[in-house]
Amino acid sequence: MNERALRARATIDLDALRSNVRALKARAPRAQLMAVVKSDGYGHGALQCAAAAREAGAEWLGTALPEEAFALREAGDTGRLMAWLWTPGGPWRKAVLLDIDVSVSGLWALHEVRHAAHAAGRRARVQLKIDTGLGRNGCPPAEWAELTEAARAAEAEGLIEVTGVWSHFACADEPGHPSIAAQLAVFRDALATAEAAGLAPEVRHICNTPGLLTLPDAHFDLVRAGIGIYGVSPSPEVGTPADLGLRPVMTLSAALASVKHVPGGHGVSYGHHYTTPGDTTLALVPLGYADGIPRHASGTGPVLIAGKRRTIAGRVAMDQFVVDLGGDTASVGDEAVLFGPGDRGEPTAEDWAQAIGTIGYEIVTRIGSRVPRVYVPGRGNVPEQDGTGDGT
Repeated sequence: MNERALRARATIDLDALRSNVRALKARAPRAQLMAVVKSDGYGHGALQCAAAAREAGAEWLGTALPEEAFALREAGDTGRLMAWLWTPGGPWRKAVLLDIDVSVSGLWALHEVRHAAHAAGRRARVQLKIDTGLGRNGCPPAEWAELTEAARAAEAEGLIEVTGVWSHFACADEPGHPSIAAQLAVFRDALATAEAAGLAPEVRHICNTPGLLTLPDAHFDLVRAGIGIYGVSPSPEVGTPADLGLRPVMTLSAALASVKHVPGGHGVSYGHHYTTPGDTTLALVPLGYADGIPRHASGTGPVLIAGKRRTIAGRVAMDQFVVDLGGDTASVGDEAVLFGPGDRGEPTAEDWAQAIGTIGYEIVTRIGSRVPRVYVPGRGNVPEQDGTGDGT
């Protein structure tokens, strides 16, 4: 399909991603880097982004779900790979057979992975997670000694190898937050307890992107770069992408589906929450909440059309939204840019996040599979696919 004929596209700049990986590695020169490609590479395409990150020097890849890790193996990735979100009865044995590091936060998970390793006839690669204060997954500190001792016993049986000890910051995107020092203290105690139990993990890690950028003393052996490799800032407090030496990877654009002149007082979209203040031109952008455009961007979402930033007029519908061009003109097929690097004056993902009261992570991750991903200028070392597909 001719790319010019696409209704909409998310253009993914893989050279920008490679550059971001190199910039982040330079910020943590003594640590290995894990490129996190969960949720289809934060909406950018996991396989393509993983391959580009490997090319730029990422020693590890990380996913939330085991199925996401399996897809990377099936695409030919053979490097170090970790999946951390497990539930009882999960596909532990397949992960063991594919040399995927699995995260264990409690005795129930250790029990299941021991059985999977026995069934697979090979050692499981296990990373133990301690809850240092985020309050999500991770072993409670009161149960940590028991878990590390049980893990060491499983190592002695030849069933597992404890390759890592890790945790996750709650407020690293708020530099100076008191929880940061508190979590680091718990993490260091957990490492000492693991060592006392006889464990010698290959990697110790607690830093996500904001931790990588602002906490050099917490880099340990490995840093996990998620949103940063896609060129989106983790928070305004940490800095803009330009401040951090990063470049946004995704540009979301669409071809105008309709341009028409209407009189003043004309209602626009459901509920007529917007009516035209006078004679004007309305442009129809063929993207809606089914594509991941937030409905609560109604009346606030910024868009670049005909060389100017404008705002969504009225409600975002399932497949489309309207922009009032005022006295300006445009033609059907002209480009509307919702967000990108900002080089042409277009909004950024951070601008969208600020406009609707969310974070840049959500803006890029929610763009759905109806929007083709178009990869430029390289595709990474994955099999060529139809450029009109979603890259999954």
